[in-house]
Amino acid sequence: MRLTRPMLAPAALAAVLALTGCGAHGDGGAAVPETATGSLEHLAAEAKCAPDMQTDADTIRQALCGKGDEKYVLATFATDRGQREWINTAKDYGGYYLVGRKWVAVGHEDVVADLRGRLGGTLEQGVQHGGGGHDAGHSGGHGEHAAHGG
Repeated sequence: MRLTRPMLAPAALAAVLALTGCGAHGDGGAAVPETATGSLEHLAAEAKCAPDMQTDADTIRQALCGKGDEKYVLATFATDRGQREWINTAKDYGGYYLVGRKWVAVGHEDVVADLRGRLGGTLEQGVQHGGGGHDAGHSGGHGEHAAHGG
């Protein structure tokens, strides 16, 4: 299946809304290993995740990992440019991102910080949404929204 950019945007938004929630404010505290590389399956194994594949396209492969508050999205990309474009768009929805070469994990702050201890990578944060309330389309959000899909 080949997805085009217009098809990826609604899918990303749907995943954002499905995994919206507040993050804890932990720092992960563990030593950071060298950034992992490889296929989605290899990264999932390193993260101790049994991936639930959501998208398997030429440009992006994406799976859900974990359960409940530990749920996160793990995605791999065909190109560095495609990855950066996806992250830049997804960050508008808030959230916490663990970024490696051609892969990203997105979830609650504490979950992503914990994953960093297994996968390495760089932590990035999406746009902060504040103001005491939440937008009509964001269920359960308290200012920081996590997760994205493609």
